[in-house]
Amino acid sequence: MRIGLLTEGGYPYVGGEGLLWCDRLVRGLGQHEFDVYALSRSERQEDEGWVPLPPQVSRVRTAPLWMPEGDDVVYGRRARRRFLEHYGALAAVLCSGGPAGVPEESSSAEADRFGNALYGLAELARDEGGLARALRSETAVRALERACRAPGAQRAAREARVPELLTVATYLERALRPLSLDWYEDDGLGAVDLCHAASGGTAALPGLLAHHFCGVPLLVTEYGVRLRSHYLTRPDASPAVRALLAAYHGRLAAEIYARAAFLTPGNTHARRWQERCGADREKIRTVYPGMDAAPFAEVGESPTSAAPDTMVWVGRIEPAKDLVSLLHAFAEIRTAEPGTRLRVIGAPSGAEGAAYLAHCRALATQLFPDEADGPHAVGENPVSFEEVGGPDLPSTADAYASGAVTVLSSVVEGFPVSLVEAMLCGRATVSTDVGAVVEVIGGTGLVVPPRNPRALAEACLALLRDPERRARLGAAARARALELFTVERNIAAFHGIYLEIVARSPVRRVLLDAAGEPLPFGMPAEAHVPGHWADPTPRGGPRRAGDTPVTATTAVPAREGAR
Repeated sequence: MRIGLLTEGGYPYVGGEGLLWCDRLVRGLGQHEFDVYALSRSERQEDEGWVPLPPQVSRVRTAPLWMPEGDDVVYGRRARRRFLEHYGALAAVLCSGGPAGVPEESSSAEADRFGNALYGLAELARDEGGLARALRSETAVRALERACRAPGAQRAAREARVPELLTVATYLERALRPLSLDWYEDDGLGAVDLCHAASGGTAALPGLLAHHFCGVPLLVTEYGVRLRSHYLTRPDASPAVRALLAAYHGRLAAEIYARAAFLTPGNTHARRWQERCGADREKIRTVYPGMDAAPFAEVGESPTSAAPDTMVWVGRIEPAKDLVSLLHAFAEIRTAEPGTRLRVIGAPSGAEGAAYLAHCRALATQLFPDEADGPHAVGENPVSFEEVGGPDLPSTADAYASGAVTVLSSVVEGFPVSLVEAMLCGRATVSTDVGAVVEVIGGTGLVVPPRNPRALAEACLALLRDPERRARLGAAARARALELFTVERNIAAFHGIYLEIVARSPVRRVLLDAAGEPLPFGMPAEAHVPGHWADPTPRGGPRRAGDTPVTATTAVPAREGAR
């Protein structure tokens, strides 16, 4: 099977988002062939290069989201009319978006208008060689302004001023750059058996267009929903900007969910967001992220090695982790159990994380003055801030091994990776009820409300004072993690979904071997039988290659893939 893996700011770039699970998926499915189509987010990301690729990656094609391509394309009069028609229709749909930008069931006509406008722009880009210049033109801004001022536009859109219109137009130009790519031909995404988008939003847009132009089935995996991320990352934007961009993300999500063969959220929390955005429950298959259990095996099998009076927090230091509440909770714990220590282990995330770390250090110094055992001893603070990689903590497993109780104090969380790591280490945990925490922990740890230091302190004290309970919860947590959250289970789930998608998809081409003969078992038998599993013809009249035999491709070095 040939799979087109679609990423945005992720695999195969070093340090990319979702790098680990994509790399494990590709390496774990060595019987399949992968073509990687990657959108980069910055010049720095491209300069950092790629991770080593396994031989089953036959081709890598990249495109930058941080700079436009095809900027020299000048439209004629007819092309300008087509652009104004489709972009104006797209803007009109966004300005009339439903509450919070989430499409309602009754707005199917609006969803059709959005899809037709999106595919119309893609077809225009294909015919003319690109959209970048047109999307950044005054024509685009004026079309957006007319849509905002039109009768029936939502109130936030009507109140948009010129600077806000320019902000939205600039965002849409960047978000729609994948429409101008040359990936949607028979020698590109049209040659794969299915497209697997590693996230929703922009990453899934090439798969949506491959489905439209070539009839390629689409699988979308989401460990975080783009619409939810928009709400969390743009709190300071004006109401007009937030409303219009939320409408875009909501409409795009609904279109992707409608056209995808299957959706694979990483947890029930993401699944609920998908359903809120219009996803069909029959298409959803929850697939948990796969964690490599081997590095944590030694610690997990010897839980008694932990210091009984030490609490551990492990993660990326940033405001969303709410270490301030954890420090205030620890102050109450120290009052009840003076010998308790807290180890905060992790590196700051960017400049904001560095500033937050400095604030937390200052707060710890204020709450816990250095203590000494006697008049001639050196004082020491009961709270330490450390990073993995030093002589005391050479690995992440050693970080969890250093404490009897692992704490997660976040106010915002998607899939809590650090919590799963603690479970694999057989540690008792105290967590805040955010994101997918309750689903992951499943009764094998204590859960408290977020931003509640007193509740956090009481839960931690309950475990610190009861070693037998800690041992029971830790053993149950490790068993649950090994059952649900391993790499092997993740790979097996995706392999089964790949086979199910191809079995339900109609034959698009006849595969030939090197001698020009039909390739045996090139397509599953089910794909030749008409039935409910065959996808309907994609809207817009896609070009199919079903009448043209195609020679089976052979692997080529990934670095030689077209850029």
